[in-house]
Formats: sequence, structure tokens, C-alpha cells
Amino acid sequence: MSAAHFLTDPTLLVATALRACTLTNPSLALDAANKILYRRPSPSSSHPTVSVISGGGSGHEPSFASFVGRGLLAAAVAGTIFASPSAEQIRRCISRRVERAQGVLVVVMNYTGDVLNFGMAVEKAKAAGVAVEMVVVGDDVGVGRKAGGKVGRRGIAGTVLVQKIAGALAAQGVGLEEVYRTAQLVAGGLVSIGASLAHVHVPGRSVAEASEEDLKEGEVEIGMGIHNEPGSERRTETLPGLVKTMLAHMLDEKDEDRNFMKIPPGEETVLLVNNLGGVSPLEMGGIVNEVVEQLAKDWKIRPVRILSGTYMTSLNGLGFSISLLKIRDTGLGKGKSMLELLDAPTEATGWSAAVSPETWNASSTATLGDDEGDSDEIQPSNLSLDPALAKKVVISALEKVIAAEPDVTNYDTIVGDGDCGIGLKRGAEAILKMLERAKKTDDAALFLDNIIQVVETSMDGTSGAIYAIFLNALAHGLRVQSPSSPTPVDVKIWSKALESSLEALNKYTPARPGDRTLIDALYPFVGTLSKTGDVKSSAQAAEAGAKGTRGMKASLGRTVYVGGEGWQGVPDPGAHGLAEILTGLSEGFD
Repeated sequence: MSAAHFLTDPTLLVATALRACTLTNPSLALDAANKILYRRPSPSSSHPTVSVISGGGSGHEPSFASFVGRGLLAAAVAGTIFASPSAEQIRRCISRRVERAQGVLVVVMNYTGDVLNFGMAVEKAKAAGVAVEMVVVGDDVGVGRKAGGKVGRRGIAGTVLVQKIAGALAAQGVGLEEVYRTAQLVAGGLVSIGASLAHVHVPGRSVAEASEEDLKEGEVEIGMGIHNEPGSERRTETLPGLVKTMLAHMLDEKDEDRNFMKIPPGEETVLLVNNLGGVSPLEMGGIVNEVVEQLAKDWKIRPVRILSGTYMTSLNGLGFSISLLKIRDTGLGKGKSMLELLDAPTEATGWSAAVSPETWNASSTATLGDDEGDSDEIQPSNLSLDPALAKKVVISALEKVIAAEPDVTNYDTIVGDGDCGIGLKRGAEAILKMLERAKKTDDAALFLDNIIQVVETSMDGTSGAIYAIFLNALAHGLRVQSPSSPTPVDVKIWSKALESSLEALNKYTPARPGDRTLIDALYPFVGTLSKTGDVKSSAQAAEAGAKGTRGMKASLGRTVYVGGEGWQGVPDPGAHGLAEILTGLSEGFD
């Protein structure tokens, strides 16, 4: 777990986070003393609607404060981190901070403290003559019937679907009875489960206290709750295996302890893949893809809506949850189906669902431009070379840089992000594979084009772009010298093409000799070859240029930001890698 926090005072943290909600949404107001975030009265709204409120312990943001907004919640009541708000806070919310004329619907997750405190406030409000109903959401199948006992299923991320649909229905002016019944219908059609790689650290608590219950390296806890509650099991598992287990807990009808809902193949569903707070968006994309593929393959379920993002967190929890909602008929007519209500607009800043219903319903599979037949027509150059010698020379250069990868990586680890050597090796290995299967050609430009295609697809990052630009310009430099009849390519032609490609590269990078980049090796090679026509001495000049970067202060690249003195003892990794390529190239002529 990460115990590092920018705000370590939990009281200040909750207070300032709530106040921030009023800054990002000016339609909201804050009752700071009672930690109630609520919608400001709107003069333009002449018809009062049912007020949907929710809440719970802090630490689950954007739930629930950031779900306050037109089209979703009328108010949210916050407790301290992972602790329910008091009954008095909730009572004040119902009695003073929301419109009550059309009634109030309270949506709460199934945790003892929340149910008791919200329930007490609801009963007080009823005694005061307010029409109030409460829906308790328990969607978690992470703990089965036996372990759950009388308490039942916990409430987790599926709760946000209940809130969204109920809030959208209330916004249409529908009465309390219908809003309450629809919220129950949604809650009864939910199954969810979570998994996490670590317990979270709560600001203000000791690290030693929390670390005793944390997971081991590589372990994942299936069914972990959103307050660090234990799940059903811990195991070492790959993502596909983890998702397979989670979906089985949600959907396997043979599992009598966990199966709470049947979803026949082809049934309309909504999928919510929720980030518990600490998973990168990149990794969330991979998780969503895995879930959708397994739902289709193993369960014949193809959700009509797929929501992915951060809806209900466990602070910075390194985990995710999966929720499935079975679409049911609300019986309320056009514009009030579950999907229409889910798609309805809202001003709640925490709700993220950018895709319109029209786009979902179109289900378009159209694409632009297949790869087949899409490449630019490649023209020969009439400049011929010995294909066997060319292959030998290139292989020598590639093997040289592959052997140098550990050194390049070591240098780049000191002065950069450590990927330069790996990138060069990946590109070199890909070119070697291409040379094994490529059709033999004696045209210099076509031979170079084969290498360029591999570089463009196998090498990424800054160095990949520089190599691709330079080689493309080199191929162009050969073609502009193309004679009318086949002519052997000689060192003068190569030198002139190299000079023109260097000029082209200068348009896209400000790097020049002395900036501690691969240019410090490239310039001497091109310059020496143009003057002498000798490949070996040109490669030696490139090697000397690369060695000269040792101790040179960088003007470009990540090395500029690296502190300390380590960079002074190593050459620029890009320059060293290029010098190795050029040395191997010269050795290939021996």
C-alpha cells in the first residue's frame, strides 16, 4: 500500500474535498458543520421534484458528494473516512437542505452503520410528516450467503446505477412511489464483485497498524470490500484467471452460495467496470477489454451499455470492481426506461458517461481504410547494390547493437528512463526477422524501404521517430539521384543522400553536435564519409563523437532533468547505440 498523502489530517482532508465540490460545480452549496453537500435552490425550477439523497463514509469519491447535481442526487451526507455520518447529520439534510414537498428517497449501501443512521433519520423525518422512503443496496457477491448471514450482501459500486436512474426519474417529475419502486427494481437487478492487489492506507492511521493485514507481493484478494474488509480468498492469479473467477461468482447458477440473479444469454445488461482509485486508466482499458471478451465468450452476454471509470473508490485502492445490471421494464412508458434514465444528462461532476444513446444504439461497425492495398506505391530507384553484401553489412550492424543493449540500457537508466537500449534491441531483432523472410532485391531504395517499414512499426519513442525520419529522408535522397538506367550505388551517392537526410532531420529536431544526443555520433559519421568516402574512418569518427558526450551537459532530452552527478560518467545512450550500429556496419564490409 502507499502511505504517502498530500493531506495527512483526515478531518481537514474531508472538509476541503467537500468544499472543492462547490468550486467545480457552482450549483452546489455546503453545510460544512454537518458535511452536507446539496443543490442550491433554483429560481427557474417552478415544479418541485422528489429529492434523492445518499451518503456514507468519505473515501469513496466521487461517491457520493460528486454525484450531487441536477439529474442525479439532491444532496449527499458525508461521514469521516470509512465511517457513516450520524443520524443527526442525515436528519438535518432531510429537514433543511432538500426540497421535501414531493417526498424524499434515501439510497444507502448495506453497511450496518449506514443502515442504522440513515434509517433513524428516515424514521424521524416520517414522524415529522415528511414522505420518505429508503432503498438499501446490497450488490456485492464477494461474500456469499453463508458468510453474509443475516446482514446480507454489502453495497459497492453497483449502487451508483441505482442513484443515477432514480435521480434521472425524479428529475422528470415522477412521484415518490414510482421513484422508490424503480430504485428497488434496479437494486434487485444488480450483481457486483471487487478485487484488489493491496489494502489502502487511511490518512491519520499508523502504517504499522495497516501493514499487518496487507497482501503479499503478487497476491490478489477477491471480494475485498471498499473499506479494506476481507474478501473470500487470496491467491496469485493472472488477469484472465482473476476475471474468470469474478464472473463465475457473479453468474454461475450452480453456485448456490453466491448466485443471486440469473442472466440468460442475450438478456440486456449494463456493465460497469469501476476503478477503486489506484489503477491507471491504461490498465483499466486492459481490464475492461478482458471482462467484455469473457462475458461474450463464456456467458453469451453482450452489454448494451459499458461504463468504465472511477465511480466509487476505496481511497487510492489498487483494484477494480465489476457490476452487471439486468435491464428490466420500469412500466413507466417512453423516456423512463432504465436505459433512457441511465443515458439522461446530469450536471453531477462525478458521473462520467460521454457516449450518447444515439451512438450506442447505432452499433456501427464501419471503419476507414483497411491496411491491405493502403500503402503508398513504392518506386524503385534504379540504384543497384549487391543484396548479399547489403544483408551481411546490415546484419553485422544489428548484431552489434543487440550485443550492446546492456550497456545502452545501463547508461539510459542513469541519465534517462532506461528504455533506449531495449528499444534499439527490439528494432534490431525485428529487422533481422524481416531480412530472413523478405524477398531479395538489388534496388538500394527498395532494400532501405523494407528496413524503414520495420523501424516505423517496432521502434517507438523519440529515438524511433528520429531513426524513421532519417531513414525515410535517406530513401528519398537516393531516389532524387535515380538515374535513367540501372546504376550501381556508390559511396558518393550514399554520402549525398546522407547529407540530405541530415538536413531533413534538422527540420524536426533542434539537436545539434554538443547537445549530448545521438546527433553527436551521426554528424561526424556523415561529415567524414562525405570527405573521405571511407566507411571505417567514418564509423571511428562516430565512436569518438559518442565518447565525447561523456561529461557533456545535456541541452535536450530527459537527461536535462536528471539531477546528481551520474550523467557525467557515462556517454549519451542514444549516441553510444548509434555508434555501435555504425561500427557494426563498417565491420560488415571486412
